[in-house]
Parts: sequence; C-alpha cells; structure tokens
Amino acid sequence: MTYIPEDAQKIAVEGATVDFYKLQKDGESTYYFDSSKEGPPHPMVNAMAGLGLIKGTNDTLVMINHKAPGGLFAKLEDDVHYDVEDLPDGLVKVVFSYNSNAQSESDLTQTSCGG
Repeated sequence: MTYIPEDAQKIAVEGATVDFYKLQKDGESTYYFDSSKEGPPHPMVNAMAGLGLIKGTNDTLVMINHKAPGGLFAKLEDDVHYDVEDLPDGLVKVVFSYNSNAQSESDLTQTSCGG
C-alpha cells in the first residue's frame, strides 16, 4: 500500500536516499517520502533533507516510516511541529510543519541516529 498521492510529482532532493514527491494545492506544497523499508541512518537523513524544503514556509512534509522516529524527534527544536499517526498496516505517518513563532531553531545537518 502506498501513502503517497497518485497525483504527486517526483522531485529531486539533495542528500535524499529515497524518492521524494511534491503535491501543490491552494498555493501550498506537501512533500512526501517513504522510508519504511530503510534502516538507520536513512530515515533521519531523509527527514532532515525534507525538513530543509519546508523550513520557513507554510508547506508540510509527510514521512512514512516503520516506526515513530524518536531519535529524530529528540533532535528537533520548537521550530518544527510534528504529528504522528499510526497506520492500519503497522507503519506510521509523521506530518511535519514549520513553526514561525519558534524560540529555537533545529540543526538540520544533524543526520546521525546516535544521541
């Protein structure tokens, strides 16, 4: 089962190890990637690359993963908001957005899983 909309367009994202897709609607974009079949550090690497796309925008990033990425969440500051949804097949969907009223900024270069 795929969680990426059929009408989303494949895009190139620097540093990504999986395919990214973009769906534009009403002047805002949603970016999608599926790292559910990837092992560490790929989900972290791809999430950080994707977060760079939405930084400072009203756009969103959707990550499909095999579990909630706790190591990633620990690296994020209050400039990145995220919601986690359990999917029926055991995967998780994480929807990231940018918080323009943040007091601190995430370092999107931190792509290692440790610490």
